[in-house]
Amino acid sequence: MKHRSNYWQLSTYLRPQWKIIAQAMVCTLVFTATWPILAWLAGRMAERIGAGNVGAIAELTSFAAVVWVGQKLVQYGQDTLMAKAALSIALQLRQETYAHLQHLSLSYFETMQTGDLAYRLTEDVDRIGEVVNKLFHEFVPNVLRLVAVLGYMIWVNWQLTLATLIVAPLLAVLIGWFGERLRKLSHRSQSRVSDLSGLIIEMLSGIRLVQAFAAEEYVIDRFSREAERNRQARYAMERLRASQYPVVGSLEALSMLSLLLLGGWQISKGQLTGSGFISYVTAVALLFEPIATITSSYNEFKQGEASVDRVFELLWLKPTIVEKPDAPMLAPVMGKVEFGNVTFSYQPDRPVLQDLNLLVLPGEMIALVGASGAGKTTLVNLIPRFYDPQIGDIWLDGTNVRDVSLRSLRRQIGIVPQETTLFSGTIAQNIAFGQLDFDLDAVKEAAKIANAHQFISQLPEGYNTWVGERGVNLSGGQRQRLAIARAMLLNPRILILDEATSALDSESESLVQEALERIMQGRTVFIIAHRLATVRRVDRILILEKGRVVESGTHSELIAEGGRYARFYAQQFS
Repeated sequence: MKHRSNYWQLSTYLRPQWKIIAQAMVCTLVFTATWPILAWLAGRMAERIGAGNVGAIAELTSFAAVVWVGQKLVQYGQDTLMAKAALSIALQLRQETYAHLQHLSLSYFETMQTGDLAYRLTEDVDRIGEVVNKLFHEFVPNVLRLVAVLGYMIWVNWQLTLATLIVAPLLAVLIGWFGERLRKLSHRSQSRVSDLSGLIIEMLSGIRLVQAFAAEEYVIDRFSREAERNRQARYAMERLRASQYPVVGSLEALSMLSLLLLGGWQISKGQLTGSGFISYVTAVALLFEPIATITSSYNEFKQGEASVDRVFELLWLKPTIVEKPDAPMLAPVMGKVEFGNVTFSYQPDRPVLQDLNLLVLPGEMIALVGASGAGKTTLVNLIPRFYDPQIGDIWLDGTNVRDVSLRSLRRQIGIVPQETTLFSGTIAQNIAFGQLDFDLDAVKEAAKIANAHQFISQLPEGYNTWVGERGVNLSGGQRQRLAIARAMLLNPRILILDEATSALDSESESLVQEALERIMQGRTVFIIAHRLATVRRVDRILILEKGRVVESGTHSELIAEGGRYARFYAQQFS
């Protein structure tokens, strides 16, 4: 199957820069026009030198200096303008790709490597910017220069030009073949770099586990093998590139030898003057640089094509969770949640939830209990539409969650996960995450409710204390209380607690539990818990098994029934 280039997609990003590109092209045209003038001046200079006319030589030298200085000035304008346009295009592409990633569904990120995505947003986008820059900064000017100089050569002596161009078709075929091979090898090399980048991020983020299991030798060996695969891919690309230049250079040398033989024969026959031949050879010499640059640029275009493919591969992805066109905002809800005949599966024919019907009233506290894989987390993930069920619907206060905007839906749902994610920034910025402008007093109030204000006040800079990567300079209990404060700041009507105290020591658990009980009042709450001591006082406990609710009731009711919950409870407290 023939490969279709995605370069045409860049036209969308070129249009906003058309004025800058047009100005750069004016500079390019002036720059191009100077080369035939310089070749003509070389011939005239040879005539004046032969005649010993010092005055004429001085005039031609002065004129050549003016042309040369003018050429360098327009070259500067061409280069700076194109750099500005290329960087603006790369910026727009990077911003759009990053924004697009934010709207992709969670299922996509569960299968993608973080390092690969980071590489596409950085190295691949930078390479696309470089390709755009080279297109107008090097490729187009050198093509125009090639055309202008060839036109002058045909005007001076078409027979010599024809002899010079005999090898041109073969050169074009070879350059095309090398370029296509480089594109494939470049794509493979960039995939290897992405794999290596992903492995680095994975291992460094898990460095505590690596050292805890004394697995340093294992990860070093794994890294070494991945790095070796990367080296092999890059070496194959460099070896191909290195073989191209001797082949192309040999053909250029053959063309030059033919020129010297034919030129010498024409001079001997009186069909060409010495000064004309010098002017012509000067023009030929001026061709070598643009041919080399065009060849090099073409190679880079083919390598850059792999980057274009990888970036637009992201932009072409469609999120599985989408809003309806002009979806309205969800009005403030009381907290009534209803599941109607919901069936959901991550993989076809392997349902995680099956024909689930559930009605949760405003202000009701529900605990979800069951073995791992029973569907507890999946159930609560359907409420903010992290996923959509294949069958059935979910309503909040009678409104189908599919009918409203995602932002308005999710802003009314607070989530406190088992493992708190903190971002680089201040304590206040982490509590007010997602808000560009926030009220510090409201942040402090949320922290007080979450039992976090006291420890925050004891930090060196209080709420302005910088949080390290993933919050490693805070204890687990402190991070969890920040997560509660973050959820509390939204004042959500629906609260989801996903194993919020399972990883804490007894003292931290006591503080976090106290904060949780405080924020649960008056809200609809879903609690996922394996430790049954935390769910005794909820309004209703649901026992999930293979995606179905198999028992439902209060703690005392389920103990009295002597069913699955009673057995779970007995196992934990025996």
